[in-house]
Amino acid sequence: MELRVDGKVALITGADSGIGRGIALRLAEAGADITVCYYSDRDGAEQTATACREFGRTAIVAQGDVGDPQVVLDIFRRHDDAFDRTDILVNNAGIGLDRDIVDQPFDDFERVIRTNLFGPYLFTQQAGRRMIARNEGGRIINITSVHEEACTAGASGYNASKGGLRNLSRTAAAELGRHGITVNVIAPGMILTPMNFRAMSDPAYLDEAEGQIVMGRAGLPEDIANMALFLASDAASYCTGQTHYVDGGWMLTWPRG
Repeated sequence: MELRVDGKVALITGADSGIGRGIALRLAEAGADITVCYYSDRDGAEQTATACREFGRTAIVAQGDVGDPQVVLDIFRRHDDAFDRTDILVNNAGIGLDRDIVDQPFDDFERVIRTNLFGPYLFTQQAGRRMIARNEGGRIINITSVHEEACTAGASGYNASKGGLRNLSRTAAAELGRHGITVNVIAPGMILTPMNFRAMSDPAYLDEAEGQIVMGRAGLPEDIANMALFLASDAASYCTGQTHYVDGGWMLTWPRG
């Protein structure tokens, strides 16, 4: 079965690189028009949009801090002007600025929570209102991490935000299901992206990490994008409120012995 999202419009945060770019390209290849949201890397966002257009789709870019309510409204105004509908929302933007709790500046913790948790809340609120008004259903996909479950020391903000996003997603699924809107979570394991700089630049670390993954390799953005396409498609119309781990089986061996 070929999965398609022809005629749909997707808004994807953090789509200037990595997982977000991979999802944007996969959805565009499957027939969706795309709004590429980014914070600072405009060149990366334009590259993503250009690649989406090569599939014959319309793609625009929109800049802003996803944790700022006014900025989110501005992003949706730009998106609405271009497309006048929102069928698929992917909350992918995320950061990690972590240290041990006793050493971490509050401003860093707050910034992580605002980006990773407040951002999806604000985008889900705006997309949900639009989906309800159109009365044609919709798909909301939130990107967490295996660290929504497998907490590690030195990452309080990241762990807290991803765990919070899991339950935010479940709550939204319970509220929006009667409108035909599904809300699901993708929890990636180790994915080779710029955000995972150590795995990309330290072969010894990567080799050790891959030794803990059942499938024997780190993931690629395409692995997450394939799951996102499934969840965005009609094939997943009866899936909601769930976390879908895409981790090569990493969580099967957690906690480490």
